Amino acid sequence: MGSSFTCSPAAPSSPACPAPEKTRAHCGHCSERIWGLARQGYRCVNCRLLVHKRCHALVPRTCEGRMDSVMPSQEPAADDKDDDADLPSEETDGVPYIPSSRKHGTVKDDSEDLKPVIDGMDGITISQGLGLQDFDLIRVIGRGSYAKVLLVRLKKNDQIYAMKVVKKELVHDDEDIDWVQTEKHVFEQASSSPFLVGLHSCFQTASRLFLVIEYVNGGDLMFHMQRQRKLPEEHARFYAAEICIALNFLHERGIIYRDLKLDNVLLDADGHIKLTDYGMCKEGLGPGDTTSTFCGTPNYIAPEILRGEEYGFSVDWWALGVLMFEMMAGRSPFDIITDNPDMNTEDYLFQVILEKPIRIPRFLSVKASHVLKGFLNKDPKERLGCRPQTGFSDIKSHAFFRSIDWDLLEKKQALPPFQPQITDDYGLDNFDTQFTSEPVQLTPDDEDALKRIDQSEFAGFEYINPLLLSTEEAV
Repeated sequence: MGSSFTCSPAAPSSPACPAPEKTRAHCGHCSERIWGLARQGYRCVNCRLLVHKRCHALVPRTCEGRMDSVMPSQEPAADDKDDDADLPSEETDGVPYIPSSRKHGTVKDDSEDLKPVIDGMDGITISQGLGLQDFDLIRVIGRGSYAKVLLVRLKKNDQIYAMKVVKKELVHDDEDIDWVQTEKHVFEQASSSPFLVGLHSCFQTASRLFLVIEYVNGGDLMFHMQRQRKLPEEHARFYAAEICIALNFLHERGIIYRDLKLDNVLLDADGHIKLTDYGMCKEGLGPGDTTSTFCGTPNYIAPEILRGEEYGFSVDWWALGVLMFEMMAGRSPFDIITDNPDMNTEDYLFQVILEKPIRIPRFLSVKASHVLKGFLNKDPKERLGCRPQTGFSDIKSHAFFRSIDWDLLEKKQALPPFQPQITDDYGLDNFDTQFTSEPVQLTPDDEDALKRIDQSEFAGFEYINPLLLSTEEAV
């Protein structure tokens, strides 16, 4: 199995790179999204309604609170008539990689208690509604460069969730803040799909952001592949078909996933898949729209990204081809087995992806070989799933997927080929012991670090998802 890790930022000497994607909070008046929370938005100090600068004077005065400088980092000039004049463009502003909260990272965290802080600094209320005090922290189940993932129990009804905890001090520039906003927004939309991990709620303390998400207890495909080496084609077909539905759900909503890999494909207790980790998603793409950010996990990056070309949803179908190859062949299509240190680099890996032909193992069936060649076509115009209007239909009608009843599959009524073993109350056997053996504690707040945090950047982060709330949970 090839290594699976997330690209790190390039060195300062790197040449100019394509832009990161900016995300925006929603305006409560016009429903459009707001660029740069601390620069383009106004917020009511009482009811916490969030609006554009240009919209705040148009909001009906149903609340006694002021629409003033809770959010903006500075007051607008009196002659500020073009609120969108300073919006960053995707072509001129950016970094080469977008960070991902990969749970198999190695970032160290201390093990001391954190007392929940509900009221923020300088008079800003940090959280309304749910807070850390409403949850029992049960176990650590993941960790990454940006986040720790905990298994938690909501005290009021004993429901089990996963809680993604992000340190604000690590979210210190526009790109990082946009990453958090994007992930939160995609989590919200994902709640409508049976094959995507959805969002229960969000809250914050002075030092951290908390995303409470669905807990999927069957482990990820990386965990299972490490034990089984490779999967029968029938199993790979089932998982790939459900992944196709999940990706198509995102694509229909203008979202490129950009981080499909074994680690991010979870199995639920019944054996159905759920994609997770939306930190690399790009939102807002219409038909024919493209982007250019260089990002992804190296082994899964599509050739068009490496060539520096504009790209669209095609990169997700390439990554699916890599993942299907790994499932059925038990290794990456780009495995480099060598003692030569010059060939054990990302640059050489990228050269292999760009130039070397894909060699399909002979033990795979003709149909499996054909579908892999379809997804792993280096030309996105010829790649399976990438034809305008008919891409997803082309996938569903492919001979490899002919035995799939797509209607039953979309309703989760198709029988999964494998059911994960759940040997305890939480299914912790399906998570790496390097995480589950850790103490369930968070580091104490660093007072100096807290003073450096601009809390207004995180205004409006609180959220409770009505789709996942039972009646007794409603707030």
